[in-house]
Amino acid sequence: MTTLNELADLLFPNVTRTPEDVLALYPPRSLPQGAKVTRFAPSPTGFLTIGGLYATMISERLARSSGGVFYLRIEDTDKKREVEGSMADMIESLAAFGIAIDEGPAASGEEIGAYGPYRQSSRVPLYHVWVKQLVRQGLAYPCFCTEEELQTIRDKQQEQKVTPGYYGEWAVHRFLTPEQAKEELAAGKPYVIRLKSPGSPANRVSYMDLVKGPIEMPENDHDIVLLKSDGIPTYHFAHAIDDRLMGTTHVFRGDEWLSSVPIHLQLFEVLGFPRPEYGHIAPIMKMDGTSKRKFSKRKDRDATANYYRSQGYPSLAINEYFMTLINSHYEQWRMDHPAEPYTRFAIDTNKMNASGALFDMDKLNDISKDAIAKLSAESVYAETSGWAEVYDPELYGWLGENKDYALNIFRIGRTLEKPRKDMAKWGDVRSSVAFFHDGWFEGATSGGYPLPPSVDDMTAKGIAGEFLNRYDPRDDRNAWFGKVKEIAEAFGFAQDTKAYKKHPEAYKGSVGDVAAVLRSALSGRLNAPDLYDVMNVMGEERVRGRLSRFVQG
Repeated sequence: MTTLNELADLLFPNVTRTPEDVLALYPPRSLPQGAKVTRFAPSPTGFLTIGGLYATMISERLARSSGGVFYLRIEDTDKKREVEGSMADMIESLAAFGIAIDEGPAASGEEIGAYGPYRQSSRVPLYHVWVKQLVRQGLAYPCFCTEEELQTIRDKQQEQKVTPGYYGEWAVHRFLTPEQAKEELAAGKPYVIRLKSPGSPANRVSYMDLVKGPIEMPENDHDIVLLKSDGIPTYHFAHAIDDRLMGTTHVFRGDEWLSSVPIHLQLFEVLGFPRPEYGHIAPIMKMDGTSKRKFSKRKDRDATANYYRSQGYPSLAINEYFMTLINSHYEQWRMDHPAEPYTRFAIDTNKMNASGALFDMDKLNDISKDAIAKLSAESVYAETSGWAEVYDPELYGWLGENKDYALNIFRIGRTLEKPRKDMAKWGDVRSSVAFFHDGWFEGATSGGYPLPPSVDDMTAKGIAGEFLNRYDPRDDRNAWFGKVKEIAEAFGFAQDTKAYKKHPEAYKGSVGDVAAVLRSALSGRLNAPDLYDVMNVMGEERVRGRLSRFVQG
């Protein structure tokens, strides 16, 4: 009679290593007490979503703050669903948003770390070692059911109104003897390897979720597939082996995986592995009219991390915003520690949002404006150039040809007292600085210039012409503004706003309206950075040219 050992050898004749042999190749990590080993383990079946980036940041922060390890593992065993370019997109997106991995595939194609390979498709021989062991132990078996036979089982279950699946009396090949299985193999029948589940639906499994708290669920009694007919493992089985070999201690993932917890806990128990701690994160929500809903990869352009890269959101802004979503008390911490990097904040998993955080684009923009306002002009130039090289070649070329001019533009309003906040992302830079570019300015003003309601076209030209006559680039701010006030008075405008508000009937407007005329003549806008600074950056030739064009227009 055929024994389980003989059946295991028939199924895996080329597997000579034992689990102990493999474990010796993956020794426990030498880490400080309490260090967490976390991972980002995507399947390359689509581009990285904003929710995936959010969950990944949680894992990365917990590893970093505990002196642990954060690694990237590519779960690429489902080749049929793999999307070309998605793995590169994920690796590039992590780097773009400042999430550095300690181990795993790099953008260069190489791998770093001693616990690889970090692609599951390259780890198949490792999975076979444990499957062979489970067969020997009578904890796994070959299932020869055809797709038609499985469908027949499902149809009968539906008729009887019982839970669908391959379990108990429905698991027909579960009861094959090793000798019967040998006969099926000799007949050349294709097969999968299934777990012989020790579970019972009458039992409950409980665990403490890092995000949702105590969870209790029915125990798994289904004989799930461990190896498919092509010898490739299923996700459930592969992830258990990998998490053990790579020393994973904490797993954060979307709560769509919550229903799989009984299967995963059972696999760790059957394999004799210590199980990692799980935290299940509710999906990030967005407003759709007056109601909240999940992001849709099909409907929402802003559902992918690549969208935020293409728009030019600084990684710091995304990270700062995510921290406010991860823990609500982060904002108070930020107020108490304005100069500290966000990396100093310790995430508390007990205070995470269990029901799904709301992604507020307005709040992200505000945080991003604050982040950019604190950067030096040199940093803004470098970041904008790096973004524009990929997403706005025309802007990139102009910045490169006019570096000194661009740096002076970016220096305007970069003060602690009243910082400039007209840019939420690098994609805003073109519109923010467009009026400094002569060609773009001429195009924008070809149809005319905006004016304050209190100023007609003839008066505006008179104001600009008078200022042109008095203009001296050597004037300091006080002398410059003194001339603006004098011109205001000459044209019937109050020299200060208070006087105008006190007696509006006595004036055409205030000095602010006169300054607005000059701002429009020089920038084509009624709202722009400090006018005195703008004129100094533009230089005498450009200022005179634009004022003349306005007067003659």
